[in-house]
Amino acid sequence: MKKMALHFENIDIDTVRCNLCPHRCILKPGQVGLCKVRKNENGILVTLNYGEISAISMDPIEKKPLFHFNPGDKILSVSTVGCNLRCPFCQNWEIAHTDAPTRRVTPEQLVRIAIERGSRGIAYTYNEPIIWYEFVLDTSRIAAKEGLYNVLVTNGYIEPGPLKLLLQSIHAMNIDLKGWNDEFYLKEIGGKKEVVMNTIEMVHSAGIHVEVTTLVIPGKNDNTEELEEEFKWLASIDKNIPLHLSRYFPNYKYTTPPTPPEKLIEIYELAKKYLNFVYIGNLWDERYETTVCPSCGNVAIKRNGYDVDVSGIDDEGRCKVCEFPIARIS
Repeated sequence: MKKMALHFENIDIDTVRCNLCPHRCILKPGQVGLCKVRKNENGILVTLNYGEISAISMDPIEKKPLFHFNPGDKILSVSTVGCNLRCPFCQNWEIAHTDAPTRRVTPEQLVRIAIERGSRGIAYTYNEPIIWYEFVLDTSRIAAKEGLYNVLVTNGYIEPGPLKLLLQSIHAMNIDLKGWNDEFYLKEIGGKKEVVMNTIEMVHSAGIHVEVTTLVIPGKNDNTEELEEEFKWLASIDKNIPLHLSRYFPNYKYTTPPTPPEKLIEIYELAKKYLNFVYIGNLWDERYETTVCPSCGNVAIKRNGYDVDVSGIDDEGRCKVCEFPIARIS
């Protein structure tokens, strides 16, 4: 479905500049942006994917992954098509980089579906929700009015102005920080690391719950000296920001073998020197998924895959032994 985009400007009578993300695509009539879902139609920028859903399901919130926001919840998860980055290792490339089939839904219908399925929130996930901006904004506002929370799983590649507006109705985010190597970010991914860093800082400063994921790819972004700088930087913002070190598997254009478990564990131990909450994803080992209180050592949240035991925290998300804040409960 087409709808006029919110963030663009005319730079001459029929040419527009999209101001949603830092690519700031300049488009002549008929051209689409890098994301493939924003088009110049007669000097007006329109979004082509408003209300177009490529996938919808009830997921454990831990799958986002969010480990410290309403742990144990099931959340309605939805996606559209397209992306504003070009990761050749994309884990969801079928919907991010192809013309996947979609079905149409209105924001009101989606909120009603969430309520009918017993979900307390909606997660905008799988592909890049930033390029679904207008639909996410409309839906999240209606959802928030109905008492639902909104979750964004994102690459964080967005301009500050649009982000600030969107954060008014978003309650939690998982942001991909795809490594610390500037050349890797620019040449392989097609973006700048500093943009994502700024997004993380803005989200945290706004009081929105934020967790960070880094997919560790052998020979690409697994340099421990570089990653140590990432961990130090995150800790300088807040050492309680949860970090998910995700195991890479070959996908899309990458055939590199999966990340060795021993390498992930080495990086995990390094990250734990700086951050209180570090996890390894895609390894399926409860030792690296369970939340231990950094204050008293109590097992606060025990995880075995998506089997989650929250008996170590109280109703306000605090450690039952020492009341250290562990999770945000809404």
